[in-house]
Amino acid sequence: MKRHRNVKIVATLGPSSSTYEVIRKLVEAGADVFRLNMSHGSHDEIRARHEIIRQIEADLDSPIAILADLQGPKLRVGAFANGSEELEVGQTFRLDLSDEPGDASRVQLPHREIFDALEPGSSLLVNDGKIRLKVRECGGDFADCEVLVGGTISNRKGVNVPDVVLPLAALSEKDKKDLEFVCELGVDWLALSFVQRPADVEEARALAKGRANVLSKIEKPAAVRAFEEILAVSDGIMVARGDLGVEMPVHAVPTIQKRLTRLCRAAAKPVIVATQMLESMIESPMPTRAEVGDVAAAIYEGVDAIMLSAESAAGDFPVEAVQTMDNIAGEVESDPTYTEIIEASRKADSSSVAGAITAAAREIAEKTHVKAICCFSESGTTALMVARERPRVPIVAMTNMEKTARQLCLVWGCNCVVVPQVHRFKMAVVEAVNAAKKLGLATEKDNIVVTAGVPFNTPGSTNILRVAPCEERLIFASEPE
Repeated sequence: MKRHRNVKIVATLGPSSSTYEVIRKLVEAGADVFRLNMSHGSHDEIRARHEIIRQIEADLDSPIAILADLQGPKLRVGAFANGSEELEVGQTFRLDLSDEPGDASRVQLPHREIFDALEPGSSLLVNDGKIRLKVRECGGDFADCEVLVGGTISNRKGVNVPDVVLPLAALSEKDKKDLEFVCELGVDWLALSFVQRPADVEEARALAKGRANVLSKIEKPAAVRAFEEILAVSDGIMVARGDLGVEMPVHAVPTIQKRLTRLCRAAAKPVIVATQMLESMIESPMPTRAEVGDVAAAIYEGVDAIMLSAESAAGDFPVEAVQTMDNIAGEVESDPTYTEIIEASRKADSSSVAGAITAAAREIAEKTHVKAICCFSESGTTALMVARERPRVPIVAMTNMEKTARQLCLVWGCNCVVVPQVHRFKMAVVEAVNAAKKLGLATEKDNIVVTAGVPFNTPGSTNILRVAPCEERLIFASEPE
C-alpha cells in the first residue's frame, strides 16, 4: 500500500483492536506496523492477533510489520496490610526483604539486587514517580529513606531507580519464553525493555538468532549515557518517553529525543518516538492541540515512526487515533519548512561506496525530476541508507526476502515490495519499473533511479546506480547483456 506520507505509524493492539474488522480498518487508516505488547495478553491471544495481521497482509497484498514488545523486569513493592498507606513529606520509610505485610513505616521490596546497588543519596521513585524517596542509610537487605514527595502508596506499585545501573538483566525468565514464542511465531521486530548497557542488547540478539531485528527501548538514564554504544549493537531504537520522563527531569526529555533521533539517522537505523502521543484520544475522538504539536514536532525531527499505545489498544477511538496521526503527518510533510529542516540536518556519508551511491541517487533524483528511487536490498541495508538521505521522491524498497520487506515497513519513506530473486541488472531494472508503475509512482514517460549491488544477493554490496526510463522497450534496447 502506497502512503501519502513518509513517517510510519505504529499501532498497539489490545482489547479495542483485536478483530479482523478493526485491525483492517487500522491498516486502511494508516497503520504500517502493529505492536504486540507482551506485558498484556496470553500467548493464545498474541497468536490470534498475529494470524489476523498476516491474513490482512495477504488480503491486501502488502507487507505489514509486527513488533513484539517484551515486558522486561518489573520492580514492584510488596503488599500492605491495609491495602495502602499515606506517606508524609519528611517521614522515614523503610524498604526491606521481609515478606510481612507493609504499614506506614515499611514495605517489602523483593529485589535484593536493588539493595546491593543502592548507596546513601540514591533516589527511589514509586508509582510512576508520584512518590519520591531518598536513601539515607542502606544495607544488603534494607534501605531507610526520607520521603521527599508523599502521597498514597499501595500494593505492588512500580519502583524506578534512576541513579544507579542495576545488576539486573534486561531479559527476565518470562521475557526469554516470550522471545522464543514470538520468534517462532514470526514477528519482525523485538522491542527490548530495561536496556542499560550494550550487553543487554547482545543477549537478546543471541537468543533471537537472526529471526527478528532487535530494537532497544531507551527508558533508563544509563541507556541515555551509553546510547552510542547501545545504538551500535541495535537494529533500531524506541525513545520510550514514559519511563524516561519518570527517571529523568521531564524537561530534559525533548532534548534527549532530538539528540537520539539525529544519532539514529546518522547511523541509518530506524527510530520510533513513543508514549502519550495522543493520550486524550483514549476517551475523546479529538486530540488536544498540545498533543498535535507533540506529534508534529517528532515528525519535524525526522523520526522514522510515531507510536500509539493505549490509544489504539484500549481506547474508545482506535481508528480515529490512527487517522489523526495520518492527517498530522500529511500536513507536516507538505510544509516547505519540513523539507528545509530535514535537508539542513542531512550529513553526507562518504565513508563507503554504498553511502556514496545512495547519496548520489538522492541528488540525481532531486535535480533531474526522477520520480522514484528503487533500491534492491537483500538485508535491508541499502534501503536504510537511502532512507537516511530523506529524499524528496518516494523510495521503493525491493527485496526477494519477505522478512526484509516487512522489517522495512518501519523505515521512513520505504514502499516495500517483494520481488522474485534476480541475478542480472537488466532484470533488476525491469522489476523496478514494474514496481514503480504498480505503486502509481511513475508512468512510461518517466524515469526512475535504480540502485543495486553486483553480484546480486550479497548483503551490503551496493555499487551500481542507473537512471532508467520506464518505457520497457528502451530498457531492453539500452541494457547490455
